[in-house]
Amino acid sequence: MPMKTEILAPCGSRESVFAAVRCGANAVYLGAKDFNARRNAKNFDDNELCEVIAYCHARNVKVYITVNTLVSDSEMKTAYKTVETAMRFGADGFIVQDLGLAKMIKSCFPSARLHASTQCSVSTPDGFKKLKELGFCRAVLPREMSLEEIRDIRSKTDMELEIFVHGALCMCVSGQCYLSSVLGSRSGNRGLCAQPCRLSFSADNSGSFDLSLKDLDLISRVKEIEGAGVISLKIEGRMKRPEYVAAAVTACKKAIEGNLKPEDEEALRSVFSRSGFTDGYFTGKRNDMFGIRSKEDVVAASSVLKELERLYDKETPLIPINLEFTCKEKEPVKLVAKANGRKAVAEGSIPEKAINKPLSEERIRERLAKFGGTQYYTEDIGISLDKGLIVSASEINSLRRSVTEQLDEAESPTFEKRKFEAIQPKNKCAVPYYTARFLSAEQIPENHPFKRIFLPPWAENEDFIKTGAGVETPRGLFGAENKLKARLKELKEIGVTQALCSDLGAYESAKAMGFEVFGNFSLNVFNSESANLINSPILSFELSAQQANSINAENTGIIAYGKIPLMLSRNCPVKNRIGCEKCKKHGTLTDRKGYIFPVICSPYPCVEILNPNPIVMSDRMNEIKTDFIHFYFTNETKCQISDIVNLYKKQLKPEGNYTRGLYYRGVK
Repeated sequence: MPMKTEILAPCGSRESVFAAVRCGANAVYLGAKDFNARRNAKNFDDNELCEVIAYCHARNVKVYITVNTLVSDSEMKTAYKTVETAMRFGADGFIVQDLGLAKMIKSCFPSARLHASTQCSVSTPDGFKKLKELGFCRAVLPREMSLEEIRDIRSKTDMELEIFVHGALCMCVSGQCYLSSVLGSRSGNRGLCAQPCRLSFSADNSGSFDLSLKDLDLISRVKEIEGAGVISLKIEGRMKRPEYVAAAVTACKKAIEGNLKPEDEEALRSVFSRSGFTDGYFTGKRNDMFGIRSKEDVVAASSVLKELERLYDKETPLIPINLEFTCKEKEPVKLVAKANGRKAVAEGSIPEKAINKPLSEERIRERLAKFGGTQYYTEDIGISLDKGLIVSASEINSLRRSVTEQLDEAESPTFEKRKFEAIQPKNKCAVPYYTARFLSAEQIPENHPFKRIFLPPWAENEDFIKTGAGVETPRGLFGAENKLKARLKELKEIGVTQALCSDLGAYESAKAMGFEVFGNFSLNVFNSESANLINSPILSFELSAQQANSINAENTGIIAYGKIPLMLSRNCPVKNRIGCEKCKKHGTLTDRKGYIFPVICSPYPCVEILNPNPIVMSDRMNEIKTDFIHFYFTNETKCQISDIVNLYKKQLKPEGNYTRGLYYRGVK
C-alpha cells in the first residue's frame, strides 16, 4: 500500500509543535539542545522532548529528531546519549548529516530509522544507493534539483524521498557552505550559520546582494511532486514563528486536497518572504531567483499574524474514537475506547435502579460525545443498556476522561541498545607527504614533490598521460552523473587509475569502475568514525589542527595551502548580475568591506566561490601531524606554485595576505 503523502513541519519551539499538529501536519522535525542544524532555535531539553513526542504521538503525528551536524570525536559519546534519550521517548527517526554519526547510530541502535539530511550533499543515483547501504531509509533531496532530476533519482532507488516545498533557500548547496565558519567561526555544518550571504556580495561592485535568494515555494506544485514519487513534503523554518508554521502547513494540506486558494498563498507571502518566492531550481529557470528581506516584507507580516494564530489556538479534533458503553444490572458500568490503534477500558460502580427517570441511550450518547478541547471526535458509539437503571452524569464523564487519559499516555518503546566504544585519538608523528590538485596541467611544475596529483575531468587526455595525474571529480553533479561516468570510462581506458572524489556518488561510481578512490574535503570528514569509511580522506578544514592531528584513521590529510571554496552554487551570482559575456570566466564578488572573492566556473553544473586569501601553513609544518598535506591550487601560475612549494620545503614564513584558516580558531 503506497504511503500517504506526509506534511513535515519545522518546530523550533513548543508553540510551533502546537501550530503544526493542530493545522494538520503528519510529522514534525525538531532538535534537542545539541547536534542540530538550528542551534539558535529554542529547541527542546529532555523533559520537553518527552512531552512533545507524547503530545504528537497521541495525535498520530510522527517526530523526527535532527542530529544533522558534523560531530567531533570528543562529542560522539554525548551524541550517543542524545540518540539513546530520543529512542527512549519514542522518536520515529533521526535526520543525520555526519556519516560517522550515522554509522554509530546504526551500530548501537539497530532499529533506529535514519533519514539522510540534505546536508549530505548527495545528488546522484549512485549517491543514494550508497546512502541506503549505509543504513539510511529516507533521503532529503537537495533543494537545487529539477523535477526531471527528481524523477531520475526516484527511478533508480527505492529509498523514501523527501523534498523541501517551502522556506528559505541558501545560495550554497547544503553541506558545502563554509562562508560563515571561515568569516566568523560560526559553522553552518555545526548549526550556527550567521547568514553572511544575506549581506552585500556584489558581482559588479554596486553594493548588490548577489548571494541572497528568494524563499522557495513549491506548494502549488504538490501534485507534480507526488507524481514524481516523493512521499514527504518538508517545510523549512525551525527559526521561524508558529504563525509561519501554521500558514505553511495549512497551505500544504489544502494543496494535497486540491483546495489551495490565492488567499492561502498570500498569507504565506505576508508572514515571511524575501521579495516573493521562487521555484527556479524545480523548473530549471534560474534567472529570477534573487531577493532580499525588504521593509515591505516585514510590514506585511503584522496584518496576518492574529488571523494565523487563530488556526491553532485550540485543539483540533484529529483522531476518531470508537466507544462501547455497557450498563448491566448488578455489573459495574464499563466504557471501552479504541483510537489511534490503541484500546482503553474504564469501569465504574454498579448501576442503581431508577426511581423516576431511567437512563436512556440518547442521554448516554450525548454525554459520551463531549470531547471538546481534546484531539478526539466520536466516530461510533455502541451502547448495551438494561432497562430501568441510572448512572450519574459525573460518573459517565469520569469514565470518558479515564479512557482518554489512558489513550494519551505515552507508551514506553522497546529497542535494542548496544554499547558504544569510541575510537580513541591517535598521536601521529610522521612527516607528511604532499598531494595537490590543479585546475590545468600548465600549472604543474617540473620535478614537483607531490605523491599524488589531480586534474579536473575536462583536462585534455594528453595532460593526464603526460603528467600521470589522477582525476578530481566535480562537486555538485546534479543530472551529470552519466556525463561524469562516460568521462571516467575514457580516462580509465587511457591509463588513469586514481580519483579524488568530491561527493559520495562520485566516490561510489569511480570505485565501481576500478579506480583507486580518495576522499576530498567536501565529504566533510570530521571524526574518526567517518574517516574510517573513506579511503585516504582530506579532512574537513573546519577541524582545528589539533582535532585533525588526533583523527584515528589510516592515511588522513588536511589542506595546508589554498584558496578554499567557501560556497558551491548551482546558480551563478556573476551570470545573474552581469552575464557570462562580460565575465569571461574571470568573475568575482566584492563584499561590503571591499574583499574580492574569485568565482570559478566549470563545464559541470556548479560554480565555486573562493576565499580571497589562501591558507598558508608553510612555517607551521611542525604542528601538522597528519599523514599528508594537500595543496589546493586554483588560479595560481606555474611560477607562483613553484615559489609556494619552495616555501613549504624550507618551512619559511609567507609574505603578503594569507590566513591560517580555522586550524587555530576552530568552529563553534
